[in-house]
Amino acid sequence: MVLEVMGRHTGWIALHAGLAGGADIILIPEIPFSMEYVAGKIRDRENHGSTFSIVVVAEGARPVGGSEMYLADGRLGGIGSWVGEQIQSMTGKDVRVTVLGHVQRGGSPSPYDRLLSTRYGAAAVAAAEKGVFGEMVSLRAQEIVTVPLVEATGHLKMVRPHSDLVLAGRSLGVSFGNE
Repeated sequence: MVLEVMGRHTGWIALHAGLAGGADIILIPEIPFSMEYVAGKIRDRENHGSTFSIVVVAEGARPVGGSEMYLADGRLGGIGSWVGEQIQSMTGKDVRVTVLGHVQRGGSPSPYDRLLSTRYGAAAVAAAEKGVFGEMVSLRAQEIVTVPLVEATGHLKMVRPHSDLVLAGRSLGVSFGNE
């Protein structure tokens, strides 16, 4: 199963969803991947008795030496289908591809979500009452704080290839397509 998720230039959604969902392979923009390694991981799992593999792909993931893939209408995407086709041709396995797109933004809010949104709203009103503008409310550790918009939006927060989440995934046997 290949699951394409949002992730234009960063792989946070793919990384978190893949680790939480038990993915075997996670492909993110920050770590260019090799289809040979991806197919090898799938073959290795099959040789050890597994009859399936779960591959999570961020829409902006790209193969080593390649670039992001775009749909015919010019939107970023299509990497999931391409990866699925490559897996099928390289392993002979039947592959199903699902593109979640904006569906993944839905879902019922948890009690934590509801409480956090209440805290954000109260903090935003308090900031406005104090004359604080050009800032947004943010959760840092367990505290709600205001952060200048320039600080919050001035750069992309990329997944570091040697971050604890990536290393945790690797220690659990997850492939990122580059080993």
